[in-house]
Amino acid sequence: MQTGASPLSRTLANLFLWGAVLVALLPLGLVALNAFKPHTAIVANPLSLPESLSLDNFARAWNGGKFSIGIVNSLLLSGTTTLITLAFASLAAFALARRKIPGWQLITIYFLCATTVPIQLFLFPLYFVYAKLGIVGNFAATALILAAINLPITIFLLRAYVISIPQDVDDAAFMDGANPLQTFLHVILPLMRPGLITVAIIVFLNSWNEFLITSTFQKGRSNITMTLGYLSMNGTYATDQGALMAGAFILVAPIVVFFLLLQRFFISGMTSGAVKG
Repeated sequence: MQTGASPLSRTLANLFLWGAVLVALLPLGLVALNAFKPHTAIVANPLSLPESLSLDNFARAWNGGKFSIGIVNSLLLSGTTTLITLAFASLAAFALARRKIPGWQLITIYFLCATTVPIQLFLFPLYFVYAKLGIVGNFAATALILAAINLPITIFLLRAYVISIPQDVDDAAFMDGANPLQTFLHVILPLMRPGLITVAIIVFLNSWNEFLITSTFQKGRSNITMTLGYLSMNGTYATDQGALMAGAFILVAPIVVFFLLLQRFFISGMTSGAVKG
């Protein structure tokens, strides 16, 4: 009796995966290629190799996009959003997985519905409230909105990790005299580390790439993020494709490096949740 996939199916699967990789990397490769070329060379032939590895485009993009300010603000906003999301999502996941909450099915449906509602519906009332409170441009206030957007999916992911942890672990902690909060902090939370890392990566990347919320609530030159800084280049450098390509490379490079450094944790966390959850 044969087991496993046939050589043909494995070959087709590998070809499909390599094709997907090429499709994903091709735009990044073109950006990196044209970031070192002047505007005239890009317009003449965007697929040609650069004649030299000049960093002039990067210097203009860094200054024009105000990336020295934007990278600090993006790290602050993304980091704050990630911390808020992890704090609330881990507590909610623990409660939904371990406590018999009346009507928990309705709560689950509510979270599912929340993932489908467009945030554009809430922009005007949110901005009105934020303007009244005088917190437009406040990173913590903006991070609360981004955290609320990411909470439904992160709660579902972390709930799967809590369910995968045997109930006997909780019972042993209770037998030793631990209360629910102590059980969560000292027993369950350390065991959720793969899920927490996975969720942190997802939320951080979503917050870094977010544009609609930051462009609405992060007003002022001192509050500019990387995405907003790159947007500001479109008017000034509309006829300088080299600077725009360099700016796109500067915008994308940190998150690519961030994901490559943490991809091992991300993959192990996703597979662990898929198997155990």
